[in-house]
Amino acid sequence: MAKAASKNAKVKDLKASAEAKNWTKVIKAIRSPKTGAYTFKENIVHKDKVTEFLAAK
Repeated sequence: MAKAASKNAKVKDLKASAEAKNWTKVIKAIRSPKTGAYTFKENIVHKDKVTEFLAAK
């Protein structure tokens, strides 16, 4: 018979998953001034900082 997970472990996992939902993967297209080709910058930022990331040059 399998050992049941403790209640404390479940609570810890719920808190960690709730915190993880506050982060977002943002992909920004950047155009090269020399060739005109696009490159992409990926970053994982807090959901409150998304507009700051996209506004930065």
